[in-house]
Amino acid sequence: MKCALIVPPWLPEEIFSSKTAGSQINYWQPLGTLYVAAALRQAGHEVRFYNGAFLRHREIMAGTAEFAPDFIGLYSTAFGWPKAREMAAALRRAGGDFFLVVGGPFPIAMPEQCLEECPELDAAVTGEGEFTVVELLERLAAAFPPPAPLGRAGADLAGVSGLVYRAGEQIVKNPPRPLITDLDSLPFPARDLLGEIDDYVPPPATYKRRPVAVIITSRGCNRRCLYCFQIDKTRKSGIRYRSVDNVMAEIRHCLAQGYREIKFIDDTLAADYDRAMELARRIKEEKLDFTWFASACVNQVDQPLLQAFKEAGCWAILFGAESGVQKDLNTIRKGITVAQIRKAVAAAKEVGITVYTPFLFGIPGQTFADGLKSIDFALELDPDIANFHALTPFPGTELWDNLEQYGTVSHDLSDYTYQGAAFTPYTMTREEINELRRIAFKRFYSRPKFLWRRLLALRTLNDLRAAGSGLKSLFWLLVGSKIFTKR
Repeated sequence: MKCALIVPPWLPEEIFSSKTAGSQINYWQPLGTLYVAAALRQAGHEVRFYNGAFLRHREIMAGTAEFAPDFIGLYSTAFGWPKAREMAAALRRAGGDFFLVVGGPFPIAMPEQCLEECPELDAAVTGEGEFTVVELLERLAAAFPPPAPLGRAGADLAGVSGLVYRAGEQIVKNPPRPLITDLDSLPFPARDLLGEIDDYVPPPATYKRRPVAVIITSRGCNRRCLYCFQIDKTRKSGIRYRSVDNVMAEIRHCLAQGYREIKFIDDTLAADYDRAMELARRIKEEKLDFTWFASACVNQVDQPLLQAFKEAGCWAILFGAESGVQKDLNTIRKGITVAQIRKAVAAAKEVGITVYTPFLFGIPGQTFADGLKSIDFALELDPDIANFHALTPFPGTELWDNLEQYGTVSHDLSDYTYQGAAFTPYTMTREEINELRRIAFKRFYSRPKFLWRRLLALRTLNDLRAAGSGLKSLFWLLVGSKIFTKR
């Protein structure tokens, strides 16, 4: 079958303040969609990908009209759901016989709501989509053998695990599909569908070389952070790992495609200490020419592991600090201490790895004074880069499921981006959250010590571009009181 996978169009200014978008914007490779594309291809289907990060609405409509797909899969986050609805309606108005499905974090959390709000949809995928979508197409092909066009009704979809679908006037929810345990069995993401790979870049100053590939070496998490979205809410499956051999094969595959840097996007690359050490050893042993970036929990690393990362080409690491107040860390169930944050940051600096630390404002029970203490802690840590987000209650998280216990929530989905203060604890106001973010960015990035260090670190054209974007954002932070209002 002919399959079109679509990320609906969006603009940076819809997420970030127009004043600071240049230093915040990032274009990620959508790994989930690329994994589904690879699984469909492996099953013998023809796949095209339309990425609304770079294509406007009319371009996607023209492309799908020319392709005339039998199956269309839309991707949606909470922020992107209104766009996905618009896209679904436009595709139906344009005509054609195709089966229309939505997947992604928002449909996984709210599948029935998606079908109720968007009558143009035929189904929603409620978990990992690789096997679900392939089985769905097998059922559709059996009900509508080629050359007959796919119908919107009549296929027997009962028993297709991980699917919520429309059966006449009824919405039917099938049982969830078991999580994929043998991750090595999956084909590598279909990155050849991306188009110009140089277009896919993380935010300025968060990469050394281009193009940048994104790789995930595991799925799932065994931690229970209040704000984290996981398909496995019970955490019974824990973390499912790919073998080091399989990860190394994908690294070589990416390098053969021309990538020069890799960003590992596991929640924590160091959850299995021995596996992380083995991966670093193998990269160094094979003398592969690439730089890399990873994330890790502060209580899972030590200086020997970080030294091994450094020697294998790791230039930067992200530690989710989140807060400098132990009470707040306990509330979000981060499972770490302030002392462990200090120790991990110091160890990474000691071995020469660039350190990134995100912080959160709007934690349940957090006060404005607590937020100021977190800012002081960020200054004390003195990482190379710090980010200051608004805690966001994404649907499907424990925070979302227990909102009345913790605070109030915005019903405007455009706020669900880490930027818009979608959640307000009872102990703060939305205005205070935005003010804390402004103060934090201003105090951290206007320090002479930071500016001098960044000046001395300038080496490449990419460094100069990042510095220019940062200086523009700093200017608006210094002169604008409502800098985080999107416009």
